[in-house]
Amino acid sequence: MSMYVAGKGNGAVVGAFAALGKAATVLCLAVLVATTLSPGAFALDEKAVTAAPERSPFAVFRFGFTAYKQGHKEEAVEAYRYAAENGQIGASWKLARMYAEGDGVQRNDFEAFKFFNEIVRQDVEVGSPDVPYVSDALVAVANYLRTGIEGTPVKPNLAAAQDYYMRAAATYRNPVAQYEIGRMFLNGEGVRKNVRQAGRWLQLSAEKGHAGAQATLGNMLFHSGKVVQGLAMMTVALETAHVTDVDWIRTMQEEAFAIAGEADRRTAIALAGDLLHKTSH
Repeated sequence: MSMYVAGKGNGAVVGAFAALGKAATVLCLAVLVATTLSPGAFALDEKAVTAAPERSPFAVFRFGFTAYKQGHKEEAVEAYRYAAENGQIGASWKLARMYAEGDGVQRNDFEAFKFFNEIVRQDVEVGSPDVPYVSDALVAVANYLRTGIEGTPVKPNLAAAQDYYMRAAATYRNPVAQYEIGRMFLNGEGVRKNVRQAGRWLQLSAEKGHAGAQATLGNMLFHSGKVVQGLAMMTVALETAHVTDVDWIRTMQEEAFAIAGEADRRTAIALAGDLLHKTSH
């Protein structure tokens, strides 16, 4: 394929403080303290850390995190880049997110894709502290492959997108990936439409509290005759949804309530209240 597509590789996660000598330890700790006391010294300190003969990528990653939290994003990018080039998956992920969101750098989806793509090539086992980075990167790569990135070698490829969603959904039980797989099966997007498979993946995601999955599954239940359960699930979803999802979930829920009977609406509201109470305790 004439495009960037991620694959599994044999990259290794650099161990925390691996090969960090006593002198480098003192230097890195001094730098971290200096960044707290002297905000203007970030650029000089970052160069000092990365120039140390026994520099630790993890220490530089921590330095970058400190710089980022204090608003010194240019210095954070330099530190993250060094750490990423030396095996820190977390640093690669942070750079990818910064480019994807235009956070401290000019937004560049292709640059973000390349960092996410590199992350998903890593062979990270379930249980590793790097799993959240890989899981999120798989979803990000799938999102890009689903639509393509205009003006770049990354072209729409629904089959590849599904593969990455599936890896995140099945291997790492990522609720966002499970939701997206459910939607693809529900709409026949890149796959043969399969309502049963859609329901299975949406259920897995909904159980983890994903509001979009709860709303979509609730709507499916409502239209399949399970009116009360469907209304209750959509109501729960509306109460917990992210602001970006509120409008479409509210529209779906209100349309269902408009055609439901009064008794079913009252029962559903009570059930939704019970469900929300249980999840908050």
